[in-house]
Amino acid sequence: MSTLYSDNDKYAWQSTFAIVEAYNAAVKDLVRKRFAEFAGEWNDFVAGPAYDVITKDDIAAIEAQLLANGYRFEPSAMSSAAERPHAYRDSGVNLADFSFEHPAAPTAEPDAEGRELRGVGDNVVSRKTDLIGIARYVRTSDKVLEYLTQGVPPNTIAVVEDSGGTLTAPVLEKFTGVLCAGGTTRSHLAILTREYGIPCLMNARLSGIRDGDRLMLEVTARAKTADDYQTGADVSARVFRLPPA
Repeated sequence: MSTLYSDNDKYAWQSTFAIVEAYNAAVKDLVRKRFAEFAGEWNDFVAGPAYDVITKDDIAAIEAQLLANGYRFEPSAMSSAAERPHAYRDSGVNLADFSFEHPAAPTAEPDAEGRELRGVGDNVVSRKTDLIGIARYVRTSDKVLEYLTQGVPPNTIAVVEDSGGTLTAPVLEKFTGVLCAGGTTRSHLAILTREYGIPCLMNARLSGIRDGDRLMLEVTARAKTADDYQTGADVSARVFRLPPA
């Protein structure tokens, strides 16, 4: 966390994160209020009742108010935008022509059921049935805002590249499934989808999947564990493109 002060002006310290400044201001206001009610000298207040009149419930109330005002994701959102600026603005990419193209993505011609292998990924949680849905690329904050205002289309399998989960956090619980081109089953996004009960493949090596394609994710495959990563075991779940319904 960076600071904005000089060595001769330490009391002018100011955080670059608004949530920190909001928290500090709320605590200062609380202390001023309790001190005014004390009606005595500052030194007597600090050495005396300060710890009794400022309670755990007071601090919890401040934190609850900050969350209610929408500060929850701000630090991580600011960090992600700084690290990956192209993903937090309209990239101008025509999604109808866009696809992730991983050099190691396995592909194959359609089988007898019309299923066309288009890649593999690391399954987060093994499930009883495979998932069928529609691929929707979610690469910018503009797309997230669109989903927030207009709603997430039914049966959306979000195809994302950021394993941190910050970009999709506001709409994540509305997805039917997630395909992430990065990360592992221990990444932040994997943890979030596991908690939300959303089928997810991480470290997805994909090729030729277009926005709007009908997909099947082999989420019945065994979930990939930390031991699998350490030993190099291949327990990849397959991603199939299906004929239009």
